[in-house]
Amino acid sequence: MSSEFGHLQASQRAVAQLSNEERIDWIRQERWIHYPRAKRILERLAERVDYPPRHRMPCLALYGSTGRGKTRIVQKFLRDNRARFDKKLGRTRLPVVSIQMPPEPNLRDLYEEILAGRGGVFSPGTSVTTLRHRIRALAEQLEVRMLIIDEVHALLVGTPRQQRIILTAIRLLANDLRIPLVGLGIEEANRTLMTDDQLADRFAAAELPAWQEDEAFEQLLLSFESTLPLRQPSEFRDPKVRQRILTLTQGVLGRICRLMETAAVEAIRSGEERVTLALLQEELVTESLVSMADRQTRRLSG
Repeated sequence: MSSEFGHLQASQRAVAQLSNEERIDWIRQERWIHYPRAKRILERLAERVDYPPRHRMPCLALYGSTGRGKTRIVQKFLRDNRARFDKKLGRTRLPVVSIQMPPEPNLRDLYEEILAGRGGVFSPGTSVTTLRHRIRALAEQLEVRMLIIDEVHALLVGTPRQQRIILTAIRLLANDLRIPLVGLGIEEANRTLMTDDQLADRFAAAELPAWQEDEAFEQLLLSFESTLPLRQPSEFRDPKVRQRILTLTQGVLGRICRLMETAAVEAIRSGEERVTLALLQEELVTESLVSMADRQTRRLSG
């Protein structure tokens, strides 16, 4: 029976033979979907984590509106670069540290976030200077090769002086540790980094725009087709189907993923076993506040 599922990856053909409820449970689990845009960004991250130490390390700003896939890409990169215990040296190596920018631009909070991200121990009364020294020592001990800072745009809630202090601290950390920085955030993240000329000069920009009707979008949908355990090939090669998906999701990757999950479950329950134009009804769109607003806008414009 598995030979009939030529549209699926070899590893997914056995899943397609499971019962309906087992397949639905499988679909609802979080997993990585391969697509070219993410592959290119992962390659750029890999280039930087392997970059030989130098005074001015190449950095990357990954930005885009909410739901564009930034977090999924970084989580995939972190899984590929997780902490490992070196038996020969008898110590743990942690190549990539990932933190979130503190909700309020505060130097102590930033240093504590970095130490916590490395499993560092500190007491509430530890001085800022001591925290910085511990970051340097722990980075050398764990052989840290990259620092990822999510929600960079959170800096914008601070005063210009607070922003300058934090950005200067980040730049000096990069100098001290000689590691590349990766900043994640919405489009305002770029403007935040640009306020420090020396820091901005080190950052290359990688934008995650909304998806459009093109070959890359078709490849994304075909990746879903080869992964979702439906027993028939879907209609993703049909331009009308692709346009319908873009209309329902506004090209936002997070919404596309939720729509594909919901549509696949509906295809199993209905016995259709494939995603078709007729299946893609507005009722399948997750009722988030943002998607509800988009649907109302479409109705008014229509």
